[in-house]
Amino acid sequence: MAQTQTADTNQTNRNSFTEGKILAPLVRFTLPLLAASLLQTAYGAVDLLVVGQFAQASDVSAVSTGSWLTNLFTMFSLGLSMGTTVLLGRRIGQKRPEEAGRVIGASIAMFAALALILTLVIVSLAGPLSTLMQIPEASYHACTSYIRICGIGFVFIIAYNVLGSVFRGIGDSKIPFISVAISCAVNIAGDLLLVAVFHMGTAGAAIATVFAQAVSVVISLLIIRKRSMPFTFDKSMIRWDNHQIGMIVRLGIPIAASDVLVSISFLFITAIVNKMGVTASAGAGVSERLAGFIMLVPSSFSQALAAFTAQNIGARKPERAHKAMLYAMVVSFCIDVVMFYLTFFHGELLSALFTRDPDVLAASADYLKAYSVDCLLTAFMFCFVGYYNGLGYTRFVMIQGMLSAFCVRIPVAYFMSKIVPPRLFYIGLSTPCATFVQLIMCLVFYIYLQKKPQKKEMN
Repeated sequence: MAQTQTADTNQTNRNSFTEGKILAPLVRFTLPLLAASLLQTAYGAVDLLVVGQFAQASDVSAVSTGSWLTNLFTMFSLGLSMGTTVLLGRRIGQKRPEEAGRVIGASIAMFAALALILTLVIVSLAGPLSTLMQIPEASYHACTSYIRICGIGFVFIIAYNVLGSVFRGIGDSKIPFISVAISCAVNIAGDLLLVAVFHMGTAGAAIATVFAQAVSVVISLLIIRKRSMPFTFDKSMIRWDNHQIGMIVRLGIPIAASDVLVSISFLFITAIVNKMGVTASAGAGVSERLAGFIMLVPSSFSQALAAFTAQNIGARKPERAHKAMLYAMVVSFCIDVVMFYLTFFHGELLSALFTRDPDVLAASADYLKAYSVDCLLTAFMFCFVGYYNGLGYTRFVMIQGMLSAFCVRIPVAYFMSKIVPPRLFYIGLSTPCATFVQLIMCLVFYIYLQKKPQKKEMN
């Protein structure tokens, strides 16, 4: 990398969200995020798809459960990196390029230490984590292998999240899309080679995923070297800066905690479903993969709104952030109405992409009906969350996520699992129930802020 990266005025203007129209720039920023998230979600989905077509139901269960566990740690690092996105967006909006460079340098130092810690944790606890998840005995060894291999390559996952947080913070969503598009192609090729040709099963799927993540990081770094960025940066800024890291942690930890707690609640549900047998476990795994795609639109708007809001708060233009949230809700809901129709009435058709087992198909379609209800609610709830993250109210985001996960989602799932005969649809209803409660809390907090405006500035 060049010794010094200097702020570029034209680049800053192109990526700025603080001037001109709102909807068009927001959508332009969101679309590459959506495409990148689609491809990122496809990493695990391709693993499941190839394993489902060329292996057994026990392997599908192993990949499904193993990916849920690794995603738990991924969600923590991604949530923490949102602290970098918000703080960097503030500095860009305030026109403080040198301070923005210090934010990036401190983030690199902090996440390097985190990568080492999480790698050790994941690799050493792969077996106990598989046992904790009540994984069917036939899937235990495959699941443990999948978790360990992904853990070894976790440094690349964290590196990608850090780079993504920087790009989102400066308002550039195209570079992550380009790098992920190429690495996703590598992942597909790796899955087909290692699983379909060499019959390496879940281990092959994990190796392909890790290698693809490494490719995405390398591509992102190569692109950075050749582009001007709206911040000043050199290698001397990569250091443990207590002040910068403190602000990143204060913003990012609540988001990370919220994401982890939500993921843990889904792990509880996965454990409940696993007790129903391999078919139910595989069916739920397939539907969870599809749900990842279903939620991409509101999730992408949430990420975009965090960066959009952060820049405008830094520029002292909160009204633009507010309008952006409303626009995002309208667009997201219109798209999610279509997703509701597809998942509720054509669940088996969608599930057929991942499995040919008729029993697994039926189980997956049953579970998807519950998710179809949830996608209508997340169109609003995710946009609220992105807006509040950008404002800096990350503690509220953590509280509403925690309460809905442990006071609604898990109890409802447990109660529904006791209905005889048990149905995945009933258990799946725990998700829209939790989202509904989150939405109510977000609305109440929104009314509170409207009546008692508060400025949320970061020094």
